[in-house]
Amino acid sequence: MTQFDTPEYLAKVDAWWRAANYISVAQMYLKDNPLLRRPVQKEDVKLHPIGHWGTIAGQNFIYAHLNRAINKYDLDMFYIEGPGHGGQVMVSNSYLDGSYTELYPNITQDEAGFKQLCKIFSFPGGIASHAAPETPGSIHEGGELGYSLSHATGAILDNPNVIAAAVIGDGEAETGPLAAGWFSNTFINPVNDGAVLPILYLNGGKIHNPTILARRTDEELTQFFNGLGWDPIFVEGTDPEKVHPLMAEKLDEAIEKIQAIQKEARAKKAEEATMPHWPVLVVRTPKGWTGPKEWNSEPIEGGFRAHQVPIPVSGESMEHVDALLNWLKSYRPEELFDENGKLVEEIAAISPKGDRRMSMNPITNAGVVKPMEITDWTKHAVDTSTPGAIQKQDMIEFGKFAADLVKANPENFRIFGPDETKSNRLNEVFKATNRQWVGRRDESYDEWISPVGRVIDSQLSEHQAEGFLEGYVLTGRHGFFASYESFLRVVDSMITQHFKWLRKSKTHAPWRKNYPSLNLIATSTVFQQDHNGYTHQDPGLLTHLAEKKPEFVREYLPADTNSLMAVMAEALSSEDKINLIVSSKHPRPQFYSVEEAKELVSEGYKVIDWASTVKDGEEPDVVIAAAGTEPNLEALAGISILHKQFPELKIRFINVVDILKLRSLKVDPRGLSDEEFDKLFTADKPVVFCFHGYEGMIRDLFFDRNNHNVHIHGYRENGDITTPFDMRVLSEMDRFHVAKDAAVAVYGDKASEFAEKMDETVEFHHSYIREHGEDIPEVVSWKWENVNK
Repeated sequence: MTQFDTPEYLAKVDAWWRAANYISVAQMYLKDNPLLRRPVQKEDVKLHPIGHWGTIAGQNFIYAHLNRAINKYDLDMFYIEGPGHGGQVMVSNSYLDGSYTELYPNITQDEAGFKQLCKIFSFPGGIASHAAPETPGSIHEGGELGYSLSHATGAILDNPNVIAAAVIGDGEAETGPLAAGWFSNTFINPVNDGAVLPILYLNGGKIHNPTILARRTDEELTQFFNGLGWDPIFVEGTDPEKVHPLMAEKLDEAIEKIQAIQKEARAKKAEEATMPHWPVLVVRTPKGWTGPKEWNSEPIEGGFRAHQVPIPVSGESMEHVDALLNWLKSYRPEELFDENGKLVEEIAAISPKGDRRMSMNPITNAGVVKPMEITDWTKHAVDTSTPGAIQKQDMIEFGKFAADLVKANPENFRIFGPDETKSNRLNEVFKATNRQWVGRRDESYDEWISPVGRVIDSQLSEHQAEGFLEGYVLTGRHGFFASYESFLRVVDSMITQHFKWLRKSKTHAPWRKNYPSLNLIATSTVFQQDHNGYTHQDPGLLTHLAEKKPEFVREYLPADTNSLMAVMAEALSSEDKINLIVSSKHPRPQFYSVEEAKELVSEGYKVIDWASTVKDGEEPDVVIAAAGTEPNLEALAGISILHKQFPELKIRFINVVDILKLRSLKVDPRGLSDEEFDKLFTADKPVVFCFHGYEGMIRDLFFDRNNHNVHIHGYRENGDITTPFDMRVLSEMDRFHVAKDAAVAVYGDKASEFAEKMDETVEFHHSYIREHGEDIPEVVSWKWENVNK
């Protein structure tokens, strides 16, 4: 028996737990007199107590025992709070261990600081009721449930000494993303990676219903977890005298199993690793444990009625204040806090020290950030000395650059995706690395799969891929997530939560370091989903992210290989951003030189002289702009049609890569002044804008400008299974509609004959593809011809 196993030590663990519970209840109800040193008056109680009590005591119990395990085994461990609105847990425990005061010196460890801590909880101008960015030790915000295991796994990849204690609420356990999260064990290499210790906290209730797994027997849960490749260890009880020793014993068992797994695995090479049965701790304690047992003859503890504020006491309703006082005094605060209001030294002494405190583990504050080495992408550049002469697949060419990045960053760069890396044409990456997969393998059939690899894409779950990447970048590493464009919408709420994390980190937690950016590549795009059809067509993530705060979002629409690689070099070296990159994976003409690509990324847009028929300083008759691969192609093809028919027409062509750069300075500090915007698009000349996404985004860009003479050709929700070019025709984002629109806008009725010809060509196309199954010859064989000859 060690000192950490004695009844005396467990009594201190119990005292810590009671102190955390006391602070947690006080935070919900009190704004003054936090230690009850005088009679409680209505002025001491919040007018509208807000918070969630149900999971608090159970989580505080787990947290206290994790502290004990850290001390006993000298663990490098951090805490992920999955059960949502249990914000008091991490606040209370970080206050007790001193880290809250270190980061917020005004919240002192005395009665005055305690009072302030209570007042700010779930209060205007204060802190959230969940583990938010301003909470020490948090990398996981509980506003949206389901991602605790994914975030934990992303955090421990390439961090071999770290254990992520991922507490999973039994309500969270019912979500689809969390159910997918149990497969994380397939990807954790016990040699090179750390460990996730899932702690399934079964308390019995959600908001208004029982929970499914809490109604399962231990035998049923054992079968469930064994089938998923986990080794369950059970803890259950309500009597502190019995459950403390049991929790200590079972948590020790879990830690020792993790250490034994790692010791055995690390005696061999990482390439020889197999998937172990990692332990999962199943803790059954009642919801609302240690709180009011019942109210108005209805049970509170043990079910959904304990979820939020369990008894009706407020500054406006003091009738039952004695019940609140009895509840608070049940924790015996006189034994826990000294005359100054600080946790008594004997109890405080059991806190882990320094960075061993879960609230101060460096991994929870962007880790030890190692800048990513960005290799020279230009050695893979495509020759565009004759624009459009060469056809390449942008994602295949980018894969060569990505392979270089893998080699140059062997421990801090990963690629994530939902079973689509090869489909999205990143094949070249597999010349530098395999997929990481520690499960059973079929060497005769599997492709690029081994226990060691820098790609994790072998689970068909967007939630897992996004969650892995978020956990990876929040702990200071770098990567990207590539997915089919339309199915990035599956995780747009996760991306939103990440945006909220970034924003709150900057505005409410200045002590937080900068994070490597979250990089999302959308490919298999809307204008080329010809064989998968309408279900695979949705560019809406562009619109969704454009609505967020501009300093945290970038949206890139590279038109070809060189501009894609220039974009990726920029995105991967950036910090505190969500970078959405929309890229084609299909063969496309290549147009922009290395120098043009660099300017397109640095400036966001460029007037393309070789595709314009207007000279410098001249006012154009029409401006044609494009943002996106297919929009760029169709705009250029439309210009070639116009030039043949109307050689005198003065056209300015603008390619836009960083679409949000066109916003007004009134809404985006990176945007363009009205003078700059008019210089590009003129104050009144027709603008024909070919755009990859929904047209409302472009209308917004022009709404507050002088020039409203804009004709937008974007995605119009008219998809189908059809030919590649017909995908564009269905949305009128094709060369014939573009040329017709431009001509009519400039010449009016004088262009009626030409407009009719364009309509006839579209009708011919419509009939031709239904007979031949392929696009008309003039589209298939089209080549760019210099309009400035």
